[in-house]
Amino acid sequence: MSSPSSVFCQQHASPRAMASAAASSSSRTKHSLRRHDFYSHHREKLFSSSSSLRRHHSNNASSSSIVVSSSAREQEQQPSSSESSSSENSVLTRTAEEAIRNAATATASYRTTTTTTNKSSSVSSQSWQIDFCSRPLKDDRGKKVWELLITDEDRTFEHAEFFPNNRINSVELSKALQKVVSKRTEETGEGPRRVKFFRSQMMTIITRACKECELEPLPSRRCQTMLNWLEERMETVYKKHPGYDANSAPLMTFDAQAPKPLPDALRGESWAFVALPLVGVKEEMESVARGKAFGDLLNIDPDLPDDTLIPGVVVYTARAAALSGWTKGLELSAITVDLESSSIVLETGVNESWNYAFFRRTKELREEAREWEGVKRQTKGLHFLAIQTDADSETTDGFWVLQDVKGAQF
Repeated sequence: MSSPSSVFCQQHASPRAMASAAASSSSRTKHSLRRHDFYSHHREKLFSSSSSLRRHHSNNASSSSIVVSSSAREQEQQPSSSESSSSENSVLTRTAEEAIRNAATATASYRTTTTTTNKSSSVSSQSWQIDFCSRPLKDDRGKKVWELLITDEDRTFEHAEFFPNNRINSVELSKALQKVVSKRTEETGEGPRRVKFFRSQMMTIITRACKECELEPLPSRRCQTMLNWLEERMETVYKKHPGYDANSAPLMTFDAQAPKPLPDALRGESWAFVALPLVGVKEEMESVARGKAFGDLLNIDPDLPDDTLIPGVVVYTARAAALSGWTKGLELSAITVDLESSSIVLETGVNESWNYAFFRRTKELREEAREWEGVKRQTKGLHFLAIQTDADSETTDGFWVLQDVKGAQF
């Protein structure tokens, strides 16, 4: 990955150069930063502070954290440990959810295919992903062909089933879904608890079908497994199908809404643009997987080198545990920069977005934001959100692996 320009760092050195410097240092490296006020860019105050996203051993080059930018208010006094109790966090999660609700075959046969892979099952098998939509295919009557795809987040099984366009309703979908659930439960001894889907236009049908099967429907853009599978099927199935229609326009794409004001309860005190080597990201992911931190994970390309710098946003707050609990109630998708409004936008659900924070309208900060987006493009949209008490904290209370998602092209 090529190095970003110097404006990305207060020291006027590229992140990769800083990583090399950290590797040769015999002591823990800390970097000055600018923190952005979380509430209003009009009251932003710049100052320097030695800090790191998380402290890693200095003799491990790939795990040295690198803060690349940040401005803000003084940190409040750290809350008592009771604030992070499990009972309170469960209430916070429910309240946050309330906040989000308010603020290759013959076309005539419609054959069903279910495949089980050799991947081992995991907790993610309780979370399935579903897509029910028309495909760029026509049957022997010249009508659009619909398809149901079901898999889990680790893709330990795959179910594909074509539907004629006169069977597109929640009753037919629930019957097909229940058959797959029953079969997987019989084979593995455990069925899914929730079903993710990314097409907002299919929300009514999918929600009704899931509830009929006593499953939790979850509108989400965190359906990378399904989107990757769809891309594969475009090349291996749809384009080879005798009814393939190359001129078929996408029936449904992401229909994003304009960003809404962020509820006060979901704000921190300050935030910063940061970057962390992939090995450090994996370390934080392990804390989430072990239940030591709030958050959500995605499968990362295993061929991505451990020293690849992953951009992110870190939020500092004395209420780190509580804020992480609130944030867990949102189905986070991605963070983007809106230069027109000088804000960072938090994307959630299938089409919702929030003005997460603001930065001053200066040439330097705007360029800094562009550079952060540039690094994100180099990682194919991979980035993260971290929440912790302050810059010197040894642990993070919340960590979300995020990825930019494009609308389905079919």
